[in-house]
Amino acid sequence: MLFVDYHTHHERCGHAVGALEEYIEAAMAKGLKEIGLSDHQPLLHVPHIEGSAMRMEEMPGYVEEALALQRKYRGQIDVKVGLEADWVEGYGETVRDLLAKYPFDYVIGSVHFLGDWDHTNSAELERWEGRDVYETYVEYYRQVQLAAASRLFDIIGHLDVIKRFGRKPERSVEDLLEQTVVAARDAGVCVEVNASGLRYPCAEQFPSVRVLEMMKSHGVPLTVGSDAHQPGFVAEGFATVYALLKQVGFTHVHGFTGRKRYEIEL
Repeated sequence: MLFVDYHTHHERCGHAVGALEEYIEAAMAKGLKEIGLSDHQPLLHVPHIEGSAMRMEEMPGYVEEALALQRKYRGQIDVKVGLEADWVEGYGETVRDLLAKYPFDYVIGSVHFLGDWDHTNSAELERWEGRDVYETYVEYYRQVQLAAASRLFDIIGHLDVIKRFGRKPERSVEDLLEQTVVAARDAGVCVEVNASGLRYPCAEQFPSVRVLEMMKSHGVPLTVGSDAHQPGFVAEGFATVYALLKQVGFTHVHGFTGRKRYEIEL
């Protein structure tokens, strides 16, 4: 049985396909209890990059359409209105001001950018060249910890996404991972288990089994997302992810309404 998918993208972001309603219909067809609409926040720290996120002028229409669909599908499936926001150091208050304008059910905070480098973008892979991989991981996890501590977000997205394209340091990052899980715990923030990693060169969900074990040990709550960029990817990989959660010992995932968290029993 499938439960929730809180991470989906749509045509407004420029690198996904399909309208919001198509994702809802796909979720219903797959038997989900809840579907979260969470398109990319407009870029705030760099000028708009075509194909990276919705434009600022599109935000009101996105939220208005999502709320209308929430009403339309009430009683059929719980539609949650969310956003995936970028954490970039120095822009926290700008993000806070933007989020305050809209009645979101939840906000995912993700670290896509280190400076102006989108390390999650396959078009920017060459920017790994000349970088110390371990030091890049150090900086990435420092930013994730700051994102958690900011308390701007309800969910930390794809926590170890820095591994997406298979670049991993030779040194152990166990301490960095544990520090990051503890930061999430101390901030009281939920962590997303993102199934999309199963489709990338890293070939495992975000975060890894080891991080899930740390989360279980530290009592960090979690939710689940597919990071679907087309309707057919809604709940993709969830059979693997939900089985893994039970194997690690999790008994609940979490949902959100009006930025308040609640438990959903597995």
